[in-house]
Amino acid sequence: MRLAALYDIHGNLPALEAVLREVAAEEVDLVVVGGDVVPGPMPAPCLERLRSLPMPVRFLAGNGEVDVLRFRAGEAPTRVPGAFHPGMRWCARALDDEAADWLSGWPRTQRVVVPGIGDVLFCHATPRDENEIFTVRTPEDRLLPVFSPAGADLVVCGHTHMQFRREIGGVEVANAGSVGMPFGEPGAFWALVSSDGVELRQTDYDLHAATERCKASGYPDAHLLRLEDPPEAESMLQAFEAAALR
Repeated sequence: MRLAALYDIHGNLPALEAVLREVAAEEVDLVVVGGDVVPGPMPAPCLERLRSLPMPVRFLAGNGEVDVLRFRAGEAPTRVPGAFHPGMRWCARALDDEAADWLSGWPRTQRVVVPGIGDVLFCHATPRDENEIFTVRTPEDRLLPVFSPAGADLVVCGHTHMQFRREIGGVEVANAGSVGMPFGEPGAFWALVSSDGVELRQTDYDLHAATERCKASGYPDAHLLRLEDPPEAESMLQAFEAAALR
């Protein structure tokens, strides 16, 4: 079995299209979409593109889907800083009722048995919560109570938009990175999982053209994507580690 793990697309349709071209060339058996397809500048087209894929696709909810649906319901989640409320509300309005109902049914995790690896658990942030933060630097003793009970041989996650691999209590953990809004290097990032293990991938695409398309969408937070000049990895690592699990 070969499967592609696509995380944190954030409405960036050009990045998604570029990754899907590579996914098609890999002839994968399954695509797992690991949450945070929204918010972003082209939410509905991204969802439509994923639904039209010819191979099986499994979806799971990230904090982005959860919070956009709350804004759609007239709530304002306290964990979302006020600066991001306009973009969240814009995305909530961009979804029709059918799309919102579909997103509301996405589970928090997905499990797949991959020959050669075993039980693979896909989650957005951690196996128990779509908002928790950890990095490649977070001490293992903080993470053992989170990952050991999952009972998986491999955990694939996202949320922090930076790829890494590490072992936590004998469990291999891989962050697939972000398709649409990476930190560190520019590009579109994803993971290929097969009996040979996890391969972290980077796909190049026309960043300038994508930036212009995102701006033209009317999405109020398009400037935050910074596709051509992503935030520096070290500064983001420091910020995430300051907010990581204690």
